[in-house]
Amino acid sequence: MKPYVICHMVASVDGRILHSRWRPETRDGGALFERLHERLKGDAWLIGRVTGEEFAKGSPYAAQAERTYPREPWLARREAAALGIVLDAQGKIAWGRAEIGGDPIVVVLTKEVTDAHLEGLRRDGVSYFFAGERALDLHAALEFLHHELGIERLLIEGGGHVNGAFLRAGLIDEISLALCPAVDGAQGAPSVFDSNTAESQRRAPLSGMQLSSCEVLEGGAVWLRYRLTNAVRA
Repeated sequence: MKPYVICHMVASVDGRILHSRWRPETRDGGALFERLHERLKGDAWLIGRVTGEEFAKGSPYAAQAERTYPREPWLARREAAALGIVLDAQGKIAWGRAEIGGDPIVVVLTKEVTDAHLEGLRRDGVSYFFAGERALDLHAALEFLHHELGIERLLIEGGGHVNGAFLRAGLIDEISLALCPAVDGAQGAPSVFDSNTAESQRRAPLSGMQLSSCEVLEGGAVWLRYRLTNAVRA
């Protein structure tokens, strides 16, 4: 089994998510995202490596480890009001912190990560587990979060590539999308769902989307929530 998965994003009316590019200029996008995030009441939230690097405070970890570490979960903390899950397949982020906004960090790795990186994570007090040998197995990651960490409700809040990967894997149960009265209008701007070139022809296995709520918010934003039906069993 897996958690109930909600992809939560705030976007311009043309589906772009980099707030600094929006016109007219606004500072409300980030604040709105956080307000709605709290209303969704997730047990954990998940982002990808690129977004995760924005929160990192550490210097690069040492190149060599003092010992060899088993490729098994290492959990500094299990109990918390919410957890911050970060996908970092190859172990690129040197954290220099153990929490984001008070939420303990849990990193999802592949088994190719170096012992030196695992040593750095342990020193920072950052929990980690493995989901895949060379590439991340999203199904396995969600099963671990549910069975081992008790996550029942997970908010996917990554960039477009992370959101798109979960969508194409048939793992998203709901989309929470707040559309703000702004546009980006430029080619190549980051969007709610995206893919790399290799995945560009792979379609999401959606067989249905049902509007569960629509709320007009202060300032003219519209909050849409859709329940998804996936054609493959997640």
